[in-house]
Amino acid sequence: MKLNRKLRMGMVGGGRGAFIGAVHRMAANLDGQIELVAGCFSSDPKKSKLSGQDFFLDPKRVYASYAEMAAAEAALPEDERIDFVSIVTRNNTHFAVAKTFLEAGIHVICDKPLCFTVKEGRALKKIIEKTGKVFALTHNYTGYPMVKEARDWVQQGKLGRLLKIVVEYPQGYAITAIEEKGDGAISNWRMDPSTAGVSNCMGDIGTHAHNLARYITGLEVEEICAELSTFIPGRPLDDDGNCLVRFSDGVKGILFASQISNGDENNLNIRVYGTKGGLEWHQENPNELIFKRADAPPQVHRRGNGYLGAAAQGATRTPFAHPEGFIEAFANVYLAASDAIADAIKGRKPPKKGYDFPTVDDGIAGMLFIETVVKSSQKGARWTKFPKV
Repeated sequence: MKLNRKLRMGMVGGGRGAFIGAVHRMAANLDGQIELVAGCFSSDPKKSKLSGQDFFLDPKRVYASYAEMAAAEAALPEDERIDFVSIVTRNNTHFAVAKTFLEAGIHVICDKPLCFTVKEGRALKKIIEKTGKVFALTHNYTGYPMVKEARDWVQQGKLGRLLKIVVEYPQGYAITAIEEKGDGAISNWRMDPSTAGVSNCMGDIGTHAHNLARYITGLEVEEICAELSTFIPGRPLDDDGNCLVRFSDGVKGILFASQISNGDENNLNIRVYGTKGGLEWHQENPNELIFKRADAPPQVHRRGNGYLGAAAQGATRTPFAHPEGFIEAFANVYLAASDAIADAIKGRKPPKKGYDFPTVDDGIAGMLFIETVVKSSQKGARWTKFPKV
């Protein structure tokens, strides 16, 4: 249930030149339920102020540091302060920023991955439980209507007993994103262990593939056999990875992520096979979901049609034949989180079915995925047990 006003949003990171910051702002603004009113848009105070000018914000609410922002916003009257903060900074800062705002009494929406390490993720979960604040993680691919339809198919038994999952995320951009001038400088911060963590490719996009498989099937990983590779010389982290996966319920899987797959752009896709049928979805063609059977031709189901389930229809904004995509998927995560925040502000109980957005538990599962994949690869691609979330 909505409020009788827009939710007031703050942002940390995402200033001038930051692609993902603009994506979050567009997504938050799409449904007219949220307004950006404050922010610390860069660790450079001058750049933060300039970004605030770009967004036409009151200069008094454009801050030099996230700590200053959290303290100042929490001190404002209840009808003025931000309702939540969107965190779009680098991986190694997520924990500290989220902790600061949660403990200041402010709800949080955070870009993935959750934190820098599993230890930080578990500590953050305790803070969320203690403060009682809403925390949402923007695994945006869960927001696509046809991904929600795919999950409904699995839950309704349309595929029968699940047998196998194949999920892939090939990109090719890093084939040319090579170190600058040969002097060892890293041209992409995701390849720097001090900011990205223990993995580049699997930490950046492999986690999306893992989360997509969990979201659609409801299955957890039990064991992983992984091989990570660094094909471009001089890089300290992986730019490609291949995993064999043992899911719960005896389901087997393959998970592949790569940033040196020359010619691929953003080709996240998933196939799920069961005893009655299979499904297939491609992020580069997100408005279609394919149902496959051995004794019939493939059936293509399209977004925006009345034959879809409630979850897919509820996540759809335009009629059939009017394509939706990446920003709208992000917006669905923001919309679901805004419902939870509005309920919390009004003291309303959550609905029995809960809210449809990724939580801290999904984030911890993602961190466990990264660390387990790296551990398996370091052991020579040995089967490695996946810890409990």
